[in-house]
Amino acid sequence: MTSLTADPETRQRLPICEIPGIADARRLPDGDFTAEWDSIILPADMKHRLVRTAVAGFQLREKVTFSALPLHGVVLLVGPPGVGKTTLARGLADKVARVATGRQWTFVEIDPHGLTGSMLGRSQRSVDQLFNTVLAEQAAAGPLIVLFDEVETVFTNRGALSMDTNPIDVHRAVDAALVGIDRLAREHSNVLVIATSNFADAIDPALASRADQVITVPLPDADARRQILQHTLLAVAEAFPGARRVLAADVLDQAAYVSDGLDGRRLRKAVAAACAMTPGSNGDPDQITGAALMAALEEFREQR
Repeated sequence: MTSLTADPETRQRLPICEIPGIADARRLPDGDFTAEWDSIILPADMKHRLVRTAVAGFQLREKVTFSALPLHGVVLLVGPPGVGKTTLARGLADKVARVATGRQWTFVEIDPHGLTGSMLGRSQRSVDQLFNTVLAEQAAAGPLIVLFDEVETVFTNRGALSMDTNPIDVHRAVDAALVGIDRLAREHSNVLVIATSNFADAIDPALASRADQVITVPLPDADARRQILQHTLLAVAEAFPGARRVLAADVLDQAAYVSDGLDGRRLRKAVAAACAMTPGSNGDPDQITGAALMAALEEFREQR
């Protein structure tokens, strides 16, 4: 199997990326994921606790039997769109690989939409192949971290489904996915599944009960909003030095105040929008002003 390095310029995707349902596969650690981890601003100690939880889970599962301590190696991240759950998950995978060194780590990201199909039985077969063949083979080769984004797409809440409007294949696919999670947990102590969802109520309760930790990723508070805006503006200012004028403390304080309720993604996009809001600037980011930033943030708040 092709080896990977942490150098983004020489990285290659693993061959299993060609399999339907696999969005990405690479070796860890990875430089791009390190940058994603650093970019996520969360309440104090939340990121460090996530790392400790994941590493402790690996150690416990290696030494303590599943019957005594039924850890499934599943961390579930829930929260509103735009708060950085997927970015956090990728960064967490990289951080765990860097902390627990000495082994060759593999990262696999699932495309849940690639597992579903309209043909009767297709979803169930795809899910069976994913867990019992693809992931099992990767886990047999060494430590594995799986990102299951939009997990409710496959682990759909069966209690909310109608047998009249939803084919039996959907129910069977959920059953197959749960069996697959159980088998991975029992047969491979070196697997961590990081699942994300914008819709906690849409996830089947049987998956939620299997999660070792359910973490709610919140909207950023005022301090976090200030840090996100500062991080984004610093990146812009590296390429367009005129943007440094917007990094003044009073501008950042006001921007953090007026942006209440915005998620991290909208905050960063508001910075881009502000670059086009200064009259006479012709969209030159060097001409961005504090007033333009405030106007962009107000506009984004009105669009919620």
